[in-house]
Amino acid sequence: MNTTNYNTQSISKKNLLPFILVTLLFGLWGFANAVTDPMVQAFKKVLELSNSQAAWVQMAFYGGYFCMALPASLFMKKYSYKVGILIGLGLYATGALLFYPAAITEQFWFFCLGLYILTFGLAFLETAANPYVLSLGSKETATRRLNLAQAFNPVGLLGGLLIAQQFVLKNLKSDDIQNFASLDEASKVIIKTTDLMTIRNPYVILGLVILGIFVLFLVNKIPESKNKKKSTSENISDALKALLKNKKYTSGVISQTLYIGAQIMCWTYIYHYAEAGNIDNVTAGYYQFAAFILFTLGRGVGTYLLKFVSEGRLLGIYGMLAAVCVTGAVFLNNTIGLNCIVLASFFMSIMYPTIFGTALSGLSEEESKIGSAGLVMGIVGGALMPKLQGSIIDIAGSGVSDIQVMGISEVNLSFLLPLICFAFVSWYGYSVSGKKYDAKSFLQPKAQKKLSYNYEV
Repeated sequence: MNTTNYNTQSISKKNLLPFILVTLLFGLWGFANAVTDPMVQAFKKVLELSNSQAAWVQMAFYGGYFCMALPASLFMKKYSYKVGILIGLGLYATGALLFYPAAITEQFWFFCLGLYILTFGLAFLETAANPYVLSLGSKETATRRLNLAQAFNPVGLLGGLLIAQQFVLKNLKSDDIQNFASLDEASKVIIKTTDLMTIRNPYVILGLVILGIFVLFLVNKIPESKNKKKSTSENISDALKALLKNKKYTSGVISQTLYIGAQIMCWTYIYHYAEAGNIDNVTAGYYQFAAFILFTLGRGVGTYLLKFVSEGRLLGIYGMLAAVCVTGAVFLNNTIGLNCIVLASFFMSIMYPTIFGTALSGLSEEESKIGSAGLVMGIVGGALMPKLQGSIIDIAGSGVSDIQVMGISEVNLSFLLPLICFAFVSWYGYSVSGKKYDAKSFLQPKAQKKLSYNYEV
């Protein structure tokens, strides 16, 4: 059995600069994600929304990915990765800057529109960055290289959460008042105006920063594929047919959709879970910060383990352990259950890039580019699943623990959704590894895989 050469470089010197530039993008969408998650709870309080209504924040944010991923992929087939990245940054900045007029009008739909356009940009960036990183070097190290680039995603997550916590959640007047709903209308209007301005500020500043990064990409050269070919409608049709027949790919898209749904549910409703235990939003933010730290550590550990353990096998193990953690959140309460949600982030860490790389392995150039769009579209799970979870929490009212079912409150019960999602991810890992888990096989070096990314730079 041939084994992987562990000394093979993940990235060569000639591709180091474009790798660094594109890797910056991974932090940017992590930042946007982390800033937005606490906004569900913030908008709920400021605008007096139900849990299901407030979940429109995530519906708008992740729905933009679904709508734009495939058009972005088709656009970059005709033009280039650099043009796609520039358009993505432009849309990202536009969506963020729309928070300024949204705060003036004080309309919830306007904020959601800004998030929707912002994620049009993120769809362009992810559709370009993921396959581009895969192409920047050896085929054998493609998944490892993507995990390395994705390691900068949690750096953005940490930065985004710090901004959300220190400059938004701590300064919300509506969160300081226990009975905000009982205030007179004039007092509510003043507080609502102040709080919406507080929510607006980090997005407007982010938009200005993105414009600076736009200029950085504009003046630097991004090498393109050596054997890039123009796509025809016939090529695209053939690629789509081949992808739909590829069970590893189609199961990968489903797995990616459910994983993203589980991730966003855990990170969004950690605040609602904390609320059930009478923990304020700022303190809940510290728990989410701990979750992001573990997510970062898990990505580093997972990237290292991928040198020795096959992608599918490690994905299966991590999925199973994440499911165990979320089971604890369902049946336990207060800080113990909260810590279970936090711990699940360690095992979520490698899932996105590993599913992405595994699902695309063995595909042709045409299939890989169309396939990457399908996987990015899977981010729609982050729109649909939190909305469903919010509806479960709203079963008996807008509170988080209005009723109990067999001794379990509705907020605890709602975490059965991410449990199901992680179980599917674990199954997918098992199915693509083709081997049973045992101590002996786990410690053996992984077999070399011939991945077909036929558009190396």
